[in-house]
Amino acid sequence: MRDTKESRLLLVLLIAIAFALITVDIRGGKNSPVDGARQAAATVFGPIENGVSSAVDPVGNAVSAIRDSGERHDRLAALEKENAALKAKLGSDDRNRSRLGQLDRMLKLAGDGQYGIKGAEVIAIGAAQGFSWTITIDVGAADGIKRDMTVLNADGLVGRVTTVGPDSSTVLLANDPDFTVGTRMEGSDELGFASGQGDRPLRVQLLNGKADVKKGDRLVTFGSEADKPFVPGVPVGVVSRVDPSGGDLTRTVYVTPFVGFTKLDIVGVVVQAPKKDPRDEVLPPKPKPTPTPTVTVTVTPSADATATGRPQQ
Repeated sequence: MRDTKESRLLLVLLIAIAFALITVDIRGGKNSPVDGARQAAATVFGPIENGVSSAVDPVGNAVSAIRDSGERHDRLAALEKENAALKAKLGSDDRNRSRLGQLDRMLKLAGDGQYGIKGAEVIAIGAAQGFSWTITIDVGAADGIKRDMTVLNADGLVGRVTTVGPDSSTVLLANDPDFTVGTRMEGSDELGFASGQGDRPLRVQLLNGKADVKKGDRLVTFGSEADKPFVPGVPVGVVSRVDPSGGDLTRTVYVTPFVGFTKLDIVGVVVQAPKKDPRDEVLPPKPKPTPTPTVTVTVTPSADATATGRPQQ
């Protein structure tokens, strides 16, 4: 636009209008008649201003980025420090390492048998006086536990659930005299019933009085109707003694259980039975027999016998 009389007059008029609007806006305060127009302008031009500001203020952006990066670094450092402390604690605590080992072996056993288990910790034991063998575990009805569920650990059969509370349950151990479970012999499939005898081996009555059974044979649970109270295939123990048959209809054997009932810690409650009987698949590998050393005796002839060519008299 050229500098003419008309253009100077227009400029003076625009300045006068601007001052008039400013005066009206200041006097109107929050009720200013131009407030709506100002908000509309802010809506339209606000994003553009922010974009321009970000583009022309790289120093401010860099400072913010450095500050955020520092906070993230501090958080990561704190987490790494906590993890290192936890690893150090687990690495130096023999009990925790033992419990992790128990849990790993129990999960492997459950996987081999296709048992769905709920892990639990033993929090109390019952009085062993009078042959009353029970434990209390820290899972209950709130965890889906029900009466007459099988309980096992990394070694085999622990017992069955007898009482269920909201957050804890009582388990009758397999060595209690009131405990009975159906068993099946590995390989021969001979059936029987095992009963607890406290701190002595389990007593098993085999249904076949002429069953071919010997020391070292192993047993698993036979299973119950609808898998309650016992699911099939859980390792029970090893035959330690066989009574002579004596012509009886049944045969008695004594079985050392796989589970040590005086040192229970981590156990699992079978909340879902396997779709098929695992039979002997859950049993641990048989120990390899120790080779019998052979002794070779070499006879060395005496000096006199060598000289005469005949043995001494």
